[in-house]
Formats: sequence, structure tokens, C-alpha cells
Amino acid sequence: MTHAPFGLAAYRLATSALAPMAPLLLRRRILRGKEHSERTDERLGIASRPRPDGPLVWVHGASVGECVAALPLIDAMLARDCCNVLVTSGTVTSAKIMSERLPARAIHQFVPVDTPAATARFLDHWKPQVGLFVDSDIWPNLVLGAKERGIRLALINARMSQRSFKSWRMAPATASVLLSAFEACLAQDEEIAGRFRALGARDVRVLGSLKADAPALPVDPDKLAALREAVSTRPLLLAAQTHAGEEETILPAHDALRRTFPDLLTIIVPRHPSRGPDIAILCGSRNCCLRSSGKNPGADTAVYIADTMGELGLFYRLVHFAFVGGSLIRHGGQNPLEPAKLDCAVLAGPHTFNFTSAYEAIFSAQGAGRVNTAAEITATAEGLLKTPADAIALGKAAASGARNLGGAVEKTIDIVEKLLADARA
Repeated sequence: MTHAPFGLAAYRLATSALAPMAPLLLRRRILRGKEHSERTDERLGIASRPRPDGPLVWVHGASVGECVAALPLIDAMLARDCCNVLVTSGTVTSAKIMSERLPARAIHQFVPVDTPAATARFLDHWKPQVGLFVDSDIWPNLVLGAKERGIRLALINARMSQRSFKSWRMAPATASVLLSAFEACLAQDEEIAGRFRALGARDVRVLGSLKADAPALPVDPDKLAALREAVSTRPLLLAAQTHAGEEETILPAHDALRRTFPDLLTIIVPRHPSRGPDIAILCGSRNCCLRSSGKNPGADTAVYIADTMGELGLFYRLVHFAFVGGSLIRHGGQNPLEPAKLDCAVLAGPHTFNFTSAYEAIFSAQGAGRVNTAAEITATAEGLLKTPADAIALGKAAASGARNLGGAVEKTIDIVEKLLADARA
């Protein structure tokens, strides 16, 4: 890195200087519930597990979504018996999900903080032959340290929003150095691929989204049976993965629908469960109930706030259609493939740029789905609630649209095997 751009050189100097403060910062994060107290050493690059013998492929995802997207690829690599697999992520929630869903032969570790010393300890212990970064969680010291050690790197399921692209373009030399460290960039769609090419990424290909090959979200059958008994035959409006600023549109739609369906139950699943109490305040005089209280909705519950983790599969199985959040605000929309895979029709607002191809495929198959206002949510939901057969047909169309996006896992694993062969050579 003798000719590193000024920004990268400054970053490395700053992270070296601040490294002694890392343990203190981690302790503060533990108090806020953002670190695993018994695994803090992993964040300093100190492994809690021995390295397995043989070739090792390292898969890194920032959080739950990226790690879950990689699960089918991990399963496929282990099924081909071509390598062992190490998975890293940075959040407590992702670690919990991985402990439940990773296959037995895969290892999870927390990603080290991005200081030169911590990343060096991590890389020198694990010595992976190949590193796969899911989406675009790029840490400079980690990436450049891996490159310096001859680890073959690839960006998989690569995604970059227009906002991120504009930010990267303000530091073109830094972007070029970091992205050129990856030997392949496997983008989700052509628009994203164009952004990576413009920033200097090498061997950019469009493979689609790994999430299209992901298995359906899991469910606890006993919880599903109990919830079905609780809601009985009531009409249901599900707003899933909502963000701050969206309930102000969902709740007026709920009020309008109650005029036609007096016993309507609206279920709100916030993207961040900690927002549950805030949503309850927004409900005002509407009778609401928090799932975190341990209760199912009662006969008099108007709004049920599902402020828990890992239960989306439960709610998508409960309904024939769902509004998917992050789309009424400029967040870019949450993953529409999750409901579609469960024959649940998808409704969403105008901002779906996080999953452009997926929304386009699903909406095209459904012939409907875009709802920009409370009035449009009300009108679409009213029609589907009045004619459940139409909602069921729309859900089957959504599932068909999702199936047509598959195939990224097989294409990705072929490239991974080539990288492994190059590493051996």
C-alpha cells in the first residue's frame, strides 16, 4: 500500500491510532446489547475456534439479511465437499440466527473491528483461500489485508444503491483500489453492475440475487396454530418490515378499512422490534397489543404489533397478501421474495430500489401491487379482503414471479470453485 490514495492512507493511520480504544468501545456496546459479552475477543481478531484442516472459504455478511441470503450457497458448497466454510458477521442478532440455521460443518465468528492489528490476527489464524463478501459490506483494512495475503476475493450478491454510488464517486481513487481487490463482482442486476464498473470493479457479471434461491422462511408450527386460533376468521391486514414514518400511512388505511370490515385486525411487524412501544403510542385510542408481551391478539385487539425477531415466516403464512415496508419512505424496500415464496401477494410503495428486479418480477406476475398512499392501500386491500380467491391467485402469481429469478447459487458456486482452484495453483 505504498501508493495508497490519501483517503485510504489516512484511514489506516487513524484506525491504527484508535486501536487501543477498541476494547473500551466494545464494552460500551456490550452495555447497549450490541455485542456478545462472551465473544468480544472475536471482535479483536482472536479466534474462539480452531481452524479446520483443508481448504476454507470465508463468507462475510454485515447482518441477518446478508447471512441468510448466503445460506443456500453455504449449503451447496458443503454438499459438493469442496471446502470448509467460515461465516462472519457484525451483529448479535445475526450471530443468533446463524447459530440456529448454519449447517453443522460451518463456523460462525464475529468479524473483527477494522483495525490493522485485529484484522491481521483474524486473517493469520483462519488463512482462508477464498473470501466472499455479500452485498457490499467493505472494510478497508480487512479487504486490503486479505488481498495482501493472496486470498482470492469476490463480491457476491453485490448491491449498491444510487446514494452509495454517489458517495463512492466522491473518492474515485479509493473506490478503485478497494473494488479492484475483488477478482469478481457478481451483481444482482444490470443497473447495479453498471455502478460497480464505473467505480473500477473487475470482472463484473450479472448473476441475479442469492435471495431468490433462499429457502422459505421457517415457522414454529405450534405458534402458527395458536395464532390462527386467536385470529379465527377475522379479516387481516399485514404490514411487514415497516420503518419509522410508514405507520402514519398504514394506520389511516386501517381506519378506512374498519368502516367496511369492523372486525379487521391489522398486524404491524416493524423492521426494528425496538420500535414496538413507539408504534403503540402512534396507535392512540386504537386498541393495540404488543407481541413482546407474550400475548396473542384478543377479540378486541385492533392493531397487533409483532415486535419480535425471526417470526416473519409466521405472519406471511397467516395471510394471503402483505404490504412490505421500507417502500413508503426512501429506504428502498425490504425483501419481497420472502412473502412471495410463501404464496403471499406483495404490496409496496414507490421506493423499491433495494430489490428492483425482484419487485419488477413479482409485480409483473401479479399484474398489481404498487400502492403509494393510504387510499391506494385501502382500495387494494378492500378488494382482496372482499374476494379471497383473488388474493390467493395473486399470491400464487407472486410465487411464480419469485421462482423465475432463481439460479444465482449455482452460478456463484461455479465461480467459487474456480477461485479455489486458482488458490491451490
